[in-house]
Amino acid sequence: MAVSSLSSPLCSWFLAVCMSMTCKEDSSIFQSPKRMTKKSRRKKLIGSVHYSQNLFSSFQVSSMHSLMSSCLSFEPCEVFYNSNRSSSSLHNIFSLFGSKSSNRIQMQKNGAVHSGGVAVSVQPEKENILKKKPPTKHRRVVVTGLGVVTSIGQDADTFYNNLLDGVSGISEIEAFDCSQFPTKIAGEIKSFSPDGWVSPKLLKRADKYALYLLTAGKKALEDGGITEQVMNVLDKTRCGIIIGSALGGMKVFNDAIEALRVSYKKMNPFCVPFATTNVGSAILAVDLGWMGPNYSISSACATSNFCILNSANHIIRGETDLMLCGGSDAAIIPIGLGGFVACRTLSQRNNDPTKASRPWDTNRDGFVLGEGAGVLLLEELEHAKRRGAKIYSEFLGGSFTCDAYHMTEPHPDGMGIALCIEQALAQSGVSKEDVNYINAHATSTQTGDRTEFQALVRCFGQNPELRVNSTKSMIGHLLGASGAVEAVATVKAIQTGWVHPNINLENPDKAVDKALLVGAKKERLNITVALSNSLGFGGHNSSILFAPYK
Repeated sequence: MAVSSLSSPLCSWFLAVCMSMTCKEDSSIFQSPKRMTKKSRRKKLIGSVHYSQNLFSSFQVSSMHSLMSSCLSFEPCEVFYNSNRSSSSLHNIFSLFGSKSSNRIQMQKNGAVHSGGVAVSVQPEKENILKKKPPTKHRRVVVTGLGVVTSIGQDADTFYNNLLDGVSGISEIEAFDCSQFPTKIAGEIKSFSPDGWVSPKLLKRADKYALYLLTAGKKALEDGGITEQVMNVLDKTRCGIIIGSALGGMKVFNDAIEALRVSYKKMNPFCVPFATTNVGSAILAVDLGWMGPNYSISSACATSNFCILNSANHIIRGETDLMLCGGSDAAIIPIGLGGFVACRTLSQRNNDPTKASRPWDTNRDGFVLGEGAGVLLLEELEHAKRRGAKIYSEFLGGSFTCDAYHMTEPHPDGMGIALCIEQALAQSGVSKEDVNYINAHATSTQTGDRTEFQALVRCFGQNPELRVNSTKSMIGHLLGASGAVEAVATVKAIQTGWVHPNINLENPDKAVDKALLVGAKKERLNITVALSNSLGFGGHNSSILFAPYK
């Protein structure tokens, strides 16, 4: 008989160790069982324990540590699982825990064995519990929809056309009085209208990050051709959402603190759920009725890439057919601006906002805070083809690593970034020579830009075909949303055959090779494989790869 579940952790450990032992029918270590009284059995439990019918031989226990170590090295015993054992074998095992045979036999008739408070359900003798999942053919993942909310466009086409034209979305902050701050500029969204995308009730209650997320998510669906008619025939149990946020509902939380200064009775009853990073994905699922995987990942400015790769993996493993994924953040509020000012990471080029974000330029003085959302609709290839979807590109794979070095500074030699890129290439089966476009993280900080570029050169060398740019030169740093918005830019580059310029790159840093960087004008490029990097506070590194669909 096969044991399917154990309610006692001790019993689980005990059986796991027994089953991890080498199982050979003719091995000399198997011995005939010895009759022992209950008292002698208890004495032998920490020494040698004998089992009948060649099931187990001996079990030496020196300490709890060795017991746990054995459990961790557990390997199923094929002889045990594949042979037809009589119920007496289990009787001998569980008698060690003081069960009475008469009660046990009766309980077996009812489908379970109870022993000293331990309940063990028993499956039919002929059932093999080591059923292996049947092999499935490789499932390819493609991008079929794009949605964005940014300072230079609130649909993918407008957004990318402005990038190609070198339009900057950096300007003076208008949402609040920032005269007391040394930084007064940001990639602020001046006119945002969620009408038709978000319900009126949510407009009053939800944080901006959630409103951006919902809008970008539904725009990605519309762009992907998921009409009401298509939605009605989708298997919604196989549709999921993973859209993360680095900071979540900061304004909702901040407003709750201010209300609490007066009285808890003044607090928004929705302040807790609307401040969390997962609520945007959750609300979107409620609106769509999508019942597949739904959660958020928060890994600072690498958040979006984490969400995209995890979503792709759900499709590859056969768990879903459609995934909405990406990121959203809205931190241009006093506490957000003040926090980054305190970190001394922001540019103070207030007199010339459009020139403030200048990745790799010698005169860069920090990054510019941005806001918005980016969402990709990922889909299993055959599923997309059956419904006649427009395919933008193919998602090849990616990887994550951690610098394990400093909370805010990257490792000086870029080792963690290089490792991440190399693992992404290996996981995707892509040769480094095939990569000819990189949308870099490059935020416009002194250390970060230089370190990432060194890692790129370490991985790809001086490849004359390689072109590198930074979307942040025009929209600033969107924190947890940056990776998704840049992924949209990467996919649009593949679709259009044009890569956008690096604006404000007037005097390239001596540590970078200008020949690899896109200039002040857009450039024509037939992309073979594109890499998009996102790095975050805490040493989080992420790299994802896209290619034209063929």
